[in-house]
Amino acid sequence: METPENFDPNGVGIKGSLFGLPYTVDDADLIILPVPWEVTVSYSAGTADGPEAILDASSQVDLYMKGLKDAWKLKMAMMPINEPLKKENLKYRDLASSYINWLEEGGEADANHVKVIPQTINDICEKLNVYVSTVAYELLAKGKIVGLLGGDHSTPIGLIRALSKIYPNFGILQIDAHADLRINYEDFVYSHASIMHNALKVPQVEKLVQVGIRDICDAEVKYIENYPERIHTFYDQDLKEHLFSGGTWQVQCEKIIESLPDLVYISLDIDGLEPFFCPNTGTPVPGGLSFDQVTYLIKMLARSGKKIIGFDLNEVSPGEDEWDANVGARLLYFLSCWTAATHGKLMASSL
Repeated sequence: METPENFDPNGVGIKGSLFGLPYTVDDADLIILPVPWEVTVSYSAGTADGPEAILDASSQVDLYMKGLKDAWKLKMAMMPINEPLKKENLKYRDLASSYINWLEEGGEADANHVKVIPQTINDICEKLNVYVSTVAYELLAKGKIVGLLGGDHSTPIGLIRALSKIYPNFGILQIDAHADLRINYEDFVYSHASIMHNALKVPQVEKLVQVGIRDICDAEVKYIENYPERIHTFYDQDLKEHLFSGGTWQVQCEKIIESLPDLVYISLDIDGLEPFFCPNTGTPVPGGLSFDQVTYLIKMLARSGKKIIGFDLNEVSPGEDEWDANVGARLLYFLSCWTAATHGKLMASSL
């Protein structure tokens, strides 16, 4: 059995431990909290399988990280998949799906037995939020760095609440195709399409900086325009037009980072990337960022002197060929290593 003392970072990755690393939750500095939950997804399902698929794919990730010295020495581990949570997800996903189908078919006014579903879903989702917040806070109180692995994009609100008990003020860097500012989308308070609206209810979240947004409704645009001091949105179309006219991604990244406060939480929805990298995600959208653009932005943020206090990676639906999970595993490793670097757990080397 591999131990920290005899671990070979150049050897075959052993399945079952995150990235094949020989660390436990007790001795790790960075903990990944898996949340296999997609109760409110409104298009294609499968993201609840993301955490397990990424764990399986992680043993295939080579551990060298350009720009960081001995990244494989980062003590990181993933908590076990919560099996009762997976069962609850299936149960309530079916219930929420029946309500969404009812809405899409016109919603007959006399169907009172259907109208009670949203409150049931809201209650169970709040139960999930309390669970995530409780577990995350216990880890944070022990000095651990916490990253959350969904599931759909509704899952990290508990982690954001937990961080608000530790940090008086921080900003959120959201990489996403969608603004996720809808209020109670489809009558679900904790819809995946409402995560940033809910995050902004947390007083400690002083700034939301959105990158790659390209699928958005009028109400969300007005919401953004009404709160210019608190929300800064870098629309995908504007980013691309800047590049097409001779601008550089480096300049855009500098503007994004300048918009953020000194403490930053990263919320990364995989559909912020081009659909090539996430064809099986719940709501893929044409356009988006390349893998290298996302990792360059994260690295520039980490090198800027600002501190990444936590992160989530969501909406990874593995599909039959596991391509999305392989992309997700590499994003997770990159996020984890550069987040840890801002905490002094890894040393940055030269560019």
